[in-house]
Amino acid sequence: MGFEIQDVERKIIAILRILSQSSEPVGARVISHSLKEQGIELSERAVRYHLKLMDERGFTQSVGRDGRLITQLGREELESALVSDKVGFVASKIELLAYQTDFDVDKCQGKVPVNISFFSQRQFRKALEVMKEAFQARLCVSELVAVAREGEKLGEITAPEGRIGLATVCSIIVNGALLKAGVPMNSKFGGILQIKNHKPLRFVELIQYSGSSLDPSEIFITSRMTSVGRAAKEGQGRILANFREIPALCQSTAERVIADLKRADLDGLITMGEIGKPVCGVPVEVNKVGIILIGGLNPVAAAAEAGIEVENHAMNTVMEYQELIKFSEVMK
Repeated sequence: MGFEIQDVERKIIAILRILSQSSEPVGARVISHSLKEQGIELSERAVRYHLKLMDERGFTQSVGRDGRLITQLGREELESALVSDKVGFVASKIELLAYQTDFDVDKCQGKVPVNISFFSQRQFRKALEVMKEAFQARLCVSELVAVAREGEKLGEITAPEGRIGLATVCSIIVNGALLKAGVPMNSKFGGILQIKNHKPLRFVELIQYSGSSLDPSEIFITSRMTSVGRAAKEGQGRILANFREIPALCQSTAERVIADLKRADLDGLITMGEIGKPVCGVPVEVNKVGIILIGGLNPVAAAAEAGIEVENHAMNTVMEYQELIKFSEVMK
């Protein structure tokens, strides 16, 4: 009986997560489809049953035939969700986005994973000016971005009132491309990497994905622990980076895949180590190769460093590659 109750609670939390990512009402059909993408099989009828329970508990609000909106009480419940569900949530999210990535480098089409950041309309132009240097210094996964004005969408996310959304390519593009090539990648840490003379020196902070309920990049940006702006200008500073491992036998395949991505302006690699040897101070398992990928939110971190208010949703969704444009186009 206890297991059944806990299972219902997990499904409710999963539904609340979906509703929290939309500013518009969401119906049972869309929720059922989104749950399936997360590996949760729940029919439309079953979703409606759970939504009824959530209405009764004040977590959701019915908007006629349009679907449901999450309430403030629902958001509070989501924040205090089951601890066992939240631990390792980031690691699971990485795996899910990697699976949803289907970018075809030969055709230059398909879905790529993105981070979503929201700026106030009055500060957006200033944010662009600050972020420009980080993009020019290639402190990003890609120069390709997407912009959404109030009410417009980035993937499945709608820009709220008074806000402008910016999508930046996430380093999970490398995970997804390697997954399609049959290369398993172990995503271990998100961290802050010290840069000296324009080269990676060492990690000064690390958060393990498997033990975290929050994205490390969001934590580091909110805590003002980066100096991306300085790194862009002077080649010295602290930037967002991620540490991965792959089997040594797959290294040549990984190098080929990463080179292919670079031709499509999807270049997330900072450095690839040697078999079993530490990379930037991080130990590497036997018969593994350490890889450091740059954080896609580095330009946004530079804006935050300049005192610009920003709301980040790291590793948030996937977008069609052809919907992205060069950052220089946004600056015009």
